[in-house]
Amino acid sequence: MNRPIRVLIAKVGLDGHDRGAKIIASFLRDAGMEVIYTGLRQTPEMVVNTALQEDVDAIGISILSGAHNTVFPKIINLMKEKGLNDVLLTGGGIIPESDMQKLMQLGVGQLFAPGTDTKEIINYITNWVKINRNF
Repeated sequence: MNRPIRVLIAKVGLDGHDRGAKIIASFLRDAGMEVIYTGLRQTPEMVVNTALQEDVDAIGISILSGAHNTVFPKIINLMKEKGLNDVLLTGGGIIPESDMQKLMQLGVGQLFAPGTDTKEIINYITNWVKINRNF
């Protein structure tokens, strides 16, 4: 790519715990990525519209509220409606392993639990973008 990887980090719904999202955003920036942080209380529609406007390569959702089985399917469906078929949807938070597997079957990328090494997240996003958005 002739530009830095662009990643949108978002907090959806009433989940007000944004420390982890800000830490991930900081590490992604330090790795050379361009990060757009939407802040708290976003709707799935707001996230997808921002991703479209900002021409991002990846969307990272931080979720601790337990609403992952609602939020991720809604976002992935909106992404398909808007033609964002080559944009990674990933994220992390308190998500049971069985739910992670179900969400990945719907088209969500790898999901990360609290405590995941940030290098793993950086490498995952970088490699995914190199394979899927190399233009």
